[in-house]
Amino acid sequence: MPGMPGVRANGTAPTSRERGKARAVLNRLTERYPTIRTALDYDNAFRLLVVTVLSAQTTDENVNKVAPNLFERYPTAADLAEANPEDVERIVYSTGFFRQKTKSIIRLAQGVEEMFGGEVPADLDELVKLPGVGRKTASVVLAEVWDVPAIAVDTHVRRVTRRLGLTTESDPVKIEKDLKSLFPAETWSGISMRMIQFGRDVCDARRPRCGECELFSLCEWPDRIAVAAKASR
Repeated sequence: MPGMPGVRANGTAPTSRERGKARAVLNRLTERYPTIRTALDYDNAFRLLVVTVLSAQTTDENVNKVAPNLFERYPTAADLAEANPEDVERIVYSTGFFRQKTKSIIRLAQGVEEMFGGEVPADLDELVKLPGVGRKTASVVLAEVWDVPAIAVDTHVRRVTRRLGLTTESDPVKIEKDLKSLFPAETWSGISMRMIQFGRDVCDARRPRCGECELFSLCEWPDRIAVAAKASR
């Protein structure tokens, strides 16, 4: 049936109780973040791909400061594909790892031009053919730009979903499959960004705020009670 979840990475189907818990998690996250989108600034799919590459190992704020200058100089994939790497390096320098990032975004632009005639495809299998674009980045673009059902799994999504007991997997592709088995397809495009923001705001890797977490009663992380108790002292 269209829109219904499937099976987990291990081939089993979630129980109705497990899907009910997933629904409760999403309801609370949606209440916390009624509307949410990436903090990266973009105005088309190609530019979102580029700023996502630039965002590695730096803050979204840093990328948003650099992006206007980059896209003023190189408005399209065709422009960036033919860019002088040294000129691009000077523009993206402040985002860190500027030489590698320059190579990556120029190759990405060349791929968009050569493989898709300058138009970014709205299809996961096609997007991951582009140089440097993995499932996570492709899923972000699909969900953000076209609201196509997709779940991007980054370190925040991995941590939050494992702590909540929504998955026991560690591989991002398997986690993605587990989550898709729990949530109806029409909700997928809003899941990742809410999980990511929640991971930043509350479910921090080193200093989780368990004592004030609205998902505490749904959480299965063994350390949550001790962390909450310590915070209340």
